[in-house]
Amino acid sequence: MMRNCNKLILLLFSFLIVCSSVFGADDENAGIVVHGTIYTTDNLPAEGVVVHLMHEHKKRTSITNENGYFEFRNVAKGTYELIISYIGYADIHQQIKVAEGWNTPLLFQLKISEKQLQEIVVQGNRSRLAAAKLQVPDKDLPLATGVVTAQVMADQQAIRLGDVVKNVPGVSLVQTRFGVNETYGARGYIIGIAGGAGGGSIFKNGLPYNIAGMPETAALESVEIIKGSSAFLYGSSSGGLIIDMITKKPKFQWGGEVSMLMGSYSQYKPVVDVYGPIAKNLAFRLVATYENDRSYRDVVKTIRQYINPSLLYKIGKQSSLLVNSEYFNAQITPDPGIGALDSGRVLSNQIPRSRFQNVLWAYNHVKQGSISTMFKHNFSNGYTLTAMGSYQTTDVDAYGVGNLNTASKTGIIARPLSRAHSVENDYAAQVNLEGKFSIRNIANHFLVGADYTSITTLTDAFTIYNNNGTQLKTYDTINLLNPAQFVQRTDVPNAIKVATTTSPSYRAGLYVQDLITLTQQIKVFAGLRYSYQANVQTTIDSAANNNRGPITVKGSAATATYNVFSPKLGLVYQPAANLSFYASYANNFTANTGVDVYGNPLKASIINQYEVGAKNSFANGKLMTTISVYHIVNSNLAQQAIYLADGVTPNTNSNIKTLSGETTSDGVELGLNGNISKNLYFITGFAYNYIRFTHTSGSKGSNIEGETLVNAPRNTANASVFYTLSKGVLKGLKLGASGFYTGTRYGGYNNTVGQSITGSRLIPLSDFTTVDLSLGYTYKKMAIQCKLSNIFNTLNYLVHDNYSITPIAPRQLYTTISYRF
Repeated sequence: MMRNCNKLILLLFSFLIVCSSVFGADDENAGIVVHGTIYTTDNLPAEGVVVHLMHEHKKRTSITNENGYFEFRNVAKGTYELIISYIGYADIHQQIKVAEGWNTPLLFQLKISEKQLQEIVVQGNRSRLAAAKLQVPDKDLPLATGVVTAQVMADQQAIRLGDVVKNVPGVSLVQTRFGVNETYGARGYIIGIAGGAGGGSIFKNGLPYNIAGMPETAALESVEIIKGSSAFLYGSSSGGLIIDMITKKPKFQWGGEVSMLMGSYSQYKPVVDVYGPIAKNLAFRLVATYENDRSYRDVVKTIRQYINPSLLYKIGKQSSLLVNSEYFNAQITPDPGIGALDSGRVLSNQIPRSRFQNVLWAYNHVKQGSISTMFKHNFSNGYTLTAMGSYQTTDVDAYGVGNLNTASKTGIIARPLSRAHSVENDYAAQVNLEGKFSIRNIANHFLVGADYTSITTLTDAFTIYNNNGTQLKTYDTINLLNPAQFVQRTDVPNAIKVATTTSPSYRAGLYVQDLITLTQQIKVFAGLRYSYQANVQTTIDSAANNNRGPITVKGSAATATYNVFSPKLGLVYQPAANLSFYASYANNFTANTGVDVYGNPLKASIINQYEVGAKNSFANGKLMTTISVYHIVNSNLAQQAIYLADGVTPNTNSNIKTLSGETTSDGVELGLNGNISKNLYFITGFAYNYIRFTHTSGSKGSNIEGETLVNAPRNTANASVFYTLSKGVLKGLKLGASGFYTGTRYGGYNNTVGQSITGSRLIPLSDFTTVDLSLGYTYKKMAIQCKLSNIFNTLNYLVHDNYSITPIAPRQLYTTISYRF
């Protein structure tokens, strides 16, 4: 497979050389470049400003990048009119005369328009994505992307990341393990729990992020999603999606908002968001929340505290330093849900949605702290240097029942206990250099960078004892269907720490991207990343006991290292300024556990993705449509080896594997978003996915060929619409509705050949739709927003493996009162 990738890369660069000859021209005949920078009233670079270059009824359009920079290449001599427009600011009109040798950078400063401030439209499609690293318009990227803005989150009163990501076609909340972690899915692949150690697919401001306890949405400016492979950007990651949470930034003008959310089951959540200048070149922002929530689930309660102070220091006009810090503390009742019958294979409709099956004293405490910095410098030649670093620590302390997946058909189960404590320390650094250059008449917008991530997890092991000093095997017995049948224990057995396992892992990468403009209609995107990853052999420190002192040993799995190249190749065709077609190839890799038949750590699996798509904005940018069609193949899926190294002796060790299996994921994603006016916007999407095992060895322990993978909905759909009245006696009234559809899927576990359990381990799950209605009213700086969620009281389940069966929330009422200043 790597040989094929190398051939593909060689072909690409050969193609580029040929194109340079075909499309190139002598430098003296190259077109003139009109470029400049736009600043806000507080002298900050203005990102996302629309700049039109008009000449004889012909119009070209550019959008400023995060440095406020815009440019038009290959401009002929003549007289032009520049029209600059940005929501909330007055339009700028300026006539320029372009002559031979023109190289004068233009500078503009926006002025606030009170009239336009009253006509701000919700932006459902951001022109550039921070998650893509290379800051070019989204229409130029051969990627399927999605952005959910803070305005959409506020209108939908979304309080969990799982509520947010459902607004992107093909992305869904798949499961909530024990009610303390969320898992998200797209294209048949899932991500969640730990950002760094859990697959490197969840980020905050571009750096790996651990989401234990579920992240706070009040501090988010937007959520960006790239679907498909992103290994050329981030290394080992999901083949389905990556999520980048973008936090709110400090501002150099005073303002803020205080709000109180109140919901069913005694939920209340105050939020404070305040920002402003400390000095001429120093600004701050502070977001703080407190949440207290009793659940629709019996016994379950959540208390969360979160604080997010940040500082922005402008080091002159060309440099800035952003410092962002967080502290998060959550006390959550772990909730395994309603449980499953017949050894975790059957869901019972006799168990009420509210029934709690954990012990009454169960707890899950999460403490997180993080600090990150981002330094940016804009060179005079248009190049930009960005350096980022972060440290995050996550402490999880939990005690309660273990996995409830051994119940009989009549619901009787002996409850085990599980005590857990872990600390994860994540260090990350990243540096990027971005700029533009031309080879003859061929424009190149490139980015070169490097990153490094260190993740060390310390996991404690416990022995639980009965009151008489004997080791506890079973805590008590209950009946999932009839709680009154047995008397439940309420005492808390003593759990003694007996060992700590230290698990280090390291990642480093070098990457380069280049968007090559061959003509105004044809662009080529080329990206390549080299990744080094090491999962270091664990160290187990065992505590002293009556028979010996403390000892330290190494884990059974040897250190596994991976050296992988991940390419991204794409062709973009733009027959019109607002219409793009693209075709692309990319791959990503995933590390494997186990060893090969020779006892060596198993190599990484390479997953190949082929994708075509289109992006079109029309009706003067008020409507945006997207479509993507993909084919993803993991042709070297890890499977239990049939024979040992001699090729004769049958293998009975499930840890000895070969890369002989295959999964295939095919699908299509459609999106239609509209910012129709200052009063009306909508977001819609639909997706189809079919992921299955397409090749297996057929030997014992291998997967079943043709079987659909678990946690992969066949279809998903989303639709939201919000309308605000701006005239008449009902001025300020906002009406909204949101609907989300999740198709049929499987929970549980995929079956294997020769499995010990009789029958299927899959749990069939039906499709379901939830509909929310919203009603709000704004008067001057005060606002009230109400939402009736799941108005039809739909019942369905989010299933993690076969032991965490969480019913979705019933009909609930939320009310938010806010004041802006």
